[in-house]
Amino acid sequence: MDTDPDAPVLIFDGDCPYCSVAAVALRRLDGVAAVPWAADPVGPFLDAQFGSRPFAMVLVDPGEGRVYAGRSAAEELADRAGTPGIVGGLVRDNYDRIAGVVGALSGRDRDPADVHDASELTDAASELVADLRGAASDPPEALP
Repeated sequence: MDTDPDAPVLIFDGDCPYCSVAAVALRRLDGVAAVPWAADPVGPFLDAQFGSRPFAMVLVDPGEGRVYAGRSAAEELADRAGTPGIVGGLVRDNYDRIAGVVGALSGRDRDPADVHDASELTDAASELVADLRGAASDPPEALP
């Protein structure tokens, strides 16, 4: 786990084996701490950032002071992974469709929240990033 206080943190659907593998791959490539949505520190962080607990992929970048949610998180991750710009655009434009297919394949019983913006990291949420990092998940051993 990365202990750099400015390293990004990804909040992802930890009940989805496909999402878990993708999150772990990103962590290995970019030093991103991957935290399952159901981890205890996630709810208070989301409350502090959004005023609610949207079920969405969220990328927190304390170094930039930015938070990316939903489509913007997917596009930002694609860009950081070094994929061509067209791939990030395709991911952004098809986020809902991709999330629906992955949800159906993994048996997820809820749809992602309609939260897709990039915003400034709030002061209250910033104070909780270390708690998120401490809850980073271990790599899954294998897909079921």
